[in-house]
Amino acid sequence: MKQAKGIIERVRSVNDDYQHLELALEKDDMPRLKPGQSLLARIQEGWQPYLREHWWPVGFSGERVVIERPADQVYTPGQVADVLGPVGQPFKFRRTLRNVLLLAYDTPPTPLLMTIPWLLGNRVGVSLVLLGSATTYSGRHIPPEVEIIHGDEDANWPDQVMTVGFADQVFVAAAQDDEIARFRHIYERFQERRAIIPQNYLFGVFQPSLICGAGGCNACTLRMRNQGMQLVCSTGPAFDLTQVHAIS
Repeated sequence: MKQAKGIIERVRSVNDDYQHLELALEKDDMPRLKPGQSLLARIQEGWQPYLREHWWPVGFSGERVVIERPADQVYTPGQVADVLGPVGQPFKFRRTLRNVLLLAYDTPPTPLLMTIPWLLGNRVGVSLVLLGSATTYSGRHIPPEVEIIHGDEDANWPDQVMTVGFADQVFVAAAQDDEIARFRHIYERFQERRAIIPQNYLFGVFQPSLICGAGGCNACTLRMRNQGMQLVCSTGPAFDLTQVHAIS
């Protein structure tokens, strides 16, 4: 993990609730982020006693990394952000993929969006399912090649059997207030549709509050079946739900 200074060069609204920041980082200061990795950041304006904000990249614009942030937070071009990263490990995609299913359950799909340009660039089909409160997320800025499906608060959506059957891998983001319960509910839905869930197929993208982001504080531990305690900040954020002790 490295510490770097990032300059916000552009701010643009992408829908009623979210904006994109184009953040310029020096090449030597920060490795190129990969899908699944994130940043811990704070704006350098006076002393701040709070934890760093968790910034999820959603893409690149030239040499700038694009960050998605809520629209009600004020950012201006020229602001300097102090960032730590990259946080976490890239998503573990299979070598051969035809279709990937992304699910956002009661949370914006922001942690999943950076996968989309990479997958489309490799000719992988992408479906994005929005469940519960995530259905209010406007996807007008998402590439038209992505199939966007709206479901309900009980994790049902149209043509569920077909979308689950077509997916070679699935990545799920859930609201932070009770990620485990929502991941368990998704896991049960997939059991109903597939009977057996293979390993390295259904992943939960965990979003705990990160204190240090470097594995030093042990505040983001997750108990796994065969690997003991794992740290979300260093070995996550995506974990195979068949191996998470509290779910499978």
